[in-house]
This record gives sequence, structure tokens and C-alpha cells, in this order.
Amino acid sequence: MHSAVFLIEFGAIILALGLLGRFAGRFQFSPIPLYLLAGLAFGEGGLLPLGASEEFVAIGAEIGVILLLLMLGLEYTANDLVSNLKTQYPAGLVDCAFNALPGAIAALLMGWGPVAAVVLAGVTWISSSGVIAKVLNDLGRVGNRETPVILSILVLEDLAMAIYLPIITALLAGVGWAAGSLTLAIALGAAGLVLFLAVRYGRLISRFVSSDDPEKLLLVVLGLTILVAGIAQQLQVSAAVGAFLVGIALSGEVAEGAHSLLAPLRDLFAAVFFVFFGLHTDPASIPPVLLPALALAVVTALTKIASGYWAARRAQVSVKGRWRAGGALVARGEFSIVIAGLAVAAGIEPSLGPLATAYVLILVIVGPLTARYTEPIAVFVGGRLAKRRGPAVAGVAAEAAEAAEAAAAPVPGPREALESLDGQDAGDRS
Repeated sequence: MHSAVFLIEFGAIILALGLLGRFAGRFQFSPIPLYLLAGLAFGEGGLLPLGASEEFVAIGAEIGVILLLLMLGLEYTANDLVSNLKTQYPAGLVDCAFNALPGAIAALLMGWGPVAAVVLAGVTWISSSGVIAKVLNDLGRVGNRETPVILSILVLEDLAMAIYLPIITALLAGVGWAAGSLTLAIALGAAGLVLFLAVRYGRLISRFVSSDDPEKLLLVVLGLTILVAGIAQQLQVSAAVGAFLVGIALSGEVAEGAHSLLAPLRDLFAAVFFVFFGLHTDPASIPPVLLPALALAVVTALTKIASGYWAARRAQVSVKGRWRAGGALVARGEFSIVIAGLAVAAGIEPSLGPLATAYVLILVIVGPLTARYTEPIAVFVGGRLAKRRGPAVAGVAAEAAEAAEAAAAPVPGPREALESLDGQDAGDRS
């Protein structure tokens, strides 16, 4: 009887997720908000609370995080990561300062303490690569001059996660400074070792994993990823970081083959993860934090636009391209929920989960809108200001706008960037 109830509940969840995904695809927006709302509906205090299948959903959610990070690692080679670190690290530092500080300050103002401040800083800092990639593809901006800048910031944020997640894990576990420093040292050492092996021996590793049989390739890559993730978690590093490093170590045809084989599994378990997060959020707890979440969303949307504008300006992109870069980076999604999920599991602050849920719901909806309309609004406002300053200034502004539009014409981007964007969608990482 128990197994029958489990099958009915879990089957209903999967069916509901499939229908929600189709609905989101029909209207061309990210299914993340719908998955979160489904979790709220099935969770405690919702319309149809689960019972028998909740434990299995929890395991599926953990696998979902592992697959999200593995697939992210498969998108980048070790050489890409090293190159981005060397050339774009100032943009990454500005992005961190502009967007992490508002979250940390908000947590401290609400009296949540320093650990919650570090957690909320990560929630407001990291953009959603999946949603952003989907939006850029839908808007036809894959070859634009500002797109490499956007990708560089996303890569740097993903790299920062390899350091940030172990710190959060140690803080949430309540370990001392010595143990926390050891955990971080292990994480950095592991990341450095994997990057070194990937740069020097990436082809050998890929050759070892490679197989012409899709079934064998799937089993080897999936088994290796879960094994390394388990070892990483046992060492108090992070299962997600372990999976991310495995993805980086694989390259070439192996990475492409693994990506295509694992994409359906990632979609399934990533959706389960968002449902699981919603399950642990009482819908009644969201209204009290809705105003703080909205205020934080407005502030960090503006800071993301500012940091993207600065990074594009540094790369000598046209004015219009700078606004497009800033607007495209606003969406938050999977990483924000992953970070908040760790805090919710540790039970450090009851209101953190509801706040993160409301925050992500707002920005995952607003993000595609800012990507589309930030540049036209900025151009309109700039034109109005130029007209007020006089005809001469307006003429100069018009000439500058024409030059900027010509400079912002789409150009062929790196093949890796195109594959990275075409290979992701909003539901994947979302």
C-alpha cells in the first residue's frame, strides 16, 4: 500500500512538472517560478501535502544539484577558465561587490546575524546562467559584441562558487576557524589540482572515460560524478563543487556526448530540486517577507545593470551594448536557490527560505524583461535629456547613437560560446 501511494504521488509530481514546463515553453518564459509554486502547493501548508514520496524527492533534489553543476562544468574547458580569470577578474570583483553587499547588508539590518548575511550575499550575487542563455538565444544576441562579456561574468561567478560553497558549508556546520580554514584549503587544493590535471592531461582523462557506446559513457560519467561528489561531501567540501570539477576535467567529444546524454536527466532532477525547495517553504511565510524581497530585488536589479554596464564599458563595447549587457544579467535562479537550500537545511534562519523564494520568483520573471527593455528605455531617456540640452547636443547624441548601433552589430562569437548558449535553456539550470 505504501509503495502504491509513493508511485501515485511521485507520478503526479512528474506529470505536473511536465505540464508546467510545456506551459512555460508555450509562452516563452522560464519554468522556475512554476516549479517553485508547485513545491509550495505540495509542501507543508500547501494544497496537497506529500507524505510517502517526500524522502525520495529529497534524494532526487540532491542528484539534481549534482547534475546542474556537472553540466555547468562540461560547458567550459580548463583553458577557458584560466583565460577568463586572467582577463576578466576585475569585472568579477565589481560584480561581487555591487551585488553581494546588498544581500549581506539586508540580512544584517533584519538582525539575522553574520552567517545568514554571508548566505544572503550569495543569493543576491549569482545570476542564472540558464535563464540568461535562453534569453540571449531567444533575442538573437548570441553573436553580439557584449555577449562574451556576459559569458565571462557568468563563468567567473561559477568559478567563485567553487570557493564560496565550501565556506558556506563550513559556516552552516558551525565548525571553528581552524576546521573551516582546512575545509577551504582542501577545496582550493582540489580545484587547483583538477584544473592542473585538466590543462595538462585533459585528453588522457577524456580518453579514459570515452566510449562509443552511449550507455557505457552515461554510466561511467554519471557514476564518476556521483562518486566524486560523495567524496567531496565526506571531506566537508561540497558535493556540487565535486561535480563541477568533474565536468571541467572532461573535454572534447566526451564532454559533448555526456552533455547530450545527461541533459534529460538534468532537466528531470533539476525540476525535482526546485519542487523540493518549495516543499520546505510554508506559503504562509512568504507574505511577511514579500516587501523586503521586492525591495532587495529592485536594488540588486539596478546593481546588476550597473556592474554589467561597467564590464562592457571596460571591454570597449558600445553604449547600447553596455545597457544590453547589464539588463541581461538581472535574472537569478538555480544558484540562489541552491545556496538558500543549504541554509534552510541547516535551519539557521526560518525567514531566509521564504525570502529567497520570493526574491527568485520576482527576478526570474523580471530578468527577461530587463534583458529586452533596458537598452530601449536607456536610449529613450538619453534622447529626452539630450533634447532638453539643446539641438546641438541632440545632434551629437544622434550621431553617437548611430555609431553605437553600427558598433553593436552582431559579430561571429567564439564557437564555444555559441555551443554553451545553444546547449542550455531556462528549464535546465532553473
